[in-house]
Amino acid sequence: MQLLFEDLADFGEFEDFAAGDVRDPHTELARLGGRSPSSASRSPGIPGEEGKPIFMVYRYAEAQQVLRDNETFSSAIVTQAFGDVFGEHVMLGMDEPEHGRHRELVAKAFTQKSLARWEDTLVRPVGEALIDRFADRGGAELTREFTFPFPTLIIAALLGLPQQDYARFQRWSISLLSFTVNPERGRAASAALADYFRPILAARRAEPRDDLISALAAAELDGERLSDEEIFSFLRLLLPAGVETTYRALGNLLYGLLTDPDQLQAVCADRALVPQAIEEAVRWEPPLLMITRVATRDTELGGVPVPAGCSVLPVLGAANRQETRYPDPDRFDIFRPARAHLGFGSGGHVCLGMHLARMEMRVGLNLLLDRLPGLRLDPDGGDVYIRGQVFRSPTALPVRFDAPAQGTEPTRSMP
Repeated sequence: MQLLFEDLADFGEFEDFAAGDVRDPHTELARLGGRSPSSASRSPGIPGEEGKPIFMVYRYAEAQQVLRDNETFSSAIVTQAFGDVFGEHVMLGMDEPEHGRHRELVAKAFTQKSLARWEDTLVRPVGEALIDRFADRGGAELTREFTFPFPTLIIAALLGLPQQDYARFQRWSISLLSFTVNPERGRAASAALADYFRPILAARRAEPRDDLISALAAAELDGERLSDEEIFSFLRLLLPAGVETTYRALGNLLYGLLTDPDQLQAVCADRALVPQAIEEAVRWEPPLLMITRVATRDTELGGVPVPAGCSVLPVLGAANRQETRYPDPDRFDIFRPARAHLGFGSGGHVCLGMHLARMEMRVGLNLLLDRLPGLRLDPDGGDVYIRGQVFRSPTALPVRFDAPAQGTEPTRSMP
């Protein structure tokens, strides 16, 4: 278990690729969105048909239109671009009705009853055990010591993996997430994960347990059980969906509060503000800035013609900062009037784990505020900021707090 928190040599390399040192994409996105609801480009590294323009969609209404109309804007491009790593049965690359059938099966494992049980038996204990490791120091770097391992440990435990495998699982997660910069390493991790899960899945089919793999093994689609490959595809997808976006969203929430002491103090004093702080953080800095679709036929977006075969990218970060929808949109303001955002997507592919993510963020924030009195950014922690062109989160979160008297905090083990 010690390895999980100390063997993070790959984390920096992954962060440099996944985020990149782009501090402010929003100014340019707002400028482009002010000129047109969408624009065509030929951006390198974005999947699409060769020779076809790529359309970036900046405004809320048009972005939501793309996400809700899977007949005109297909998700199949996800499988086309990433299928060799996630598998041919990856749910993100399915359209209706296939997507709905698969999603319904998996959604049964994320019921409100399950979430309530996980909060008490898993999420809170994991958070407590992580904080135990640094609560008596008076300082920590929360990205490496809390926000990244927190959802990783939770997903591993939900899958029923043995603790001694957590470190290996985390390294595979990083390799899988960074496959676009290192395809061979990503493919190797994909194959390794299948090899690792194969005997575990066989054992769960023979003797089910109270874990997510057993639930998937027992699930039936049109009277038939999911195949091993279908389950492996979902498990590969669970890593970026369950780890990557949650750790970044929690980091963005903490950054927003830590850089605005008045709002942090308000949340400390009134925990009923936590849910709206979470929604504002996901609106203000969604962990994933854009999503990919492909036009199945000639169409238009806000009067802009879009030929069939073109990649279409709803830019969630731009839609969430549309000035006519959110006054003073660049400001992190937990007191702004509630209004729906696209931080978790929209339509049939709206984030399946968004309720779990919200719960993890709520529990994580409350634990940090409860356990670390006087929590504040470390003034000697260097230049800390949110960065990223596609994935967005802080470079680091160095903090200080008032350490408790020696011997007052219990030491907990991981569940």
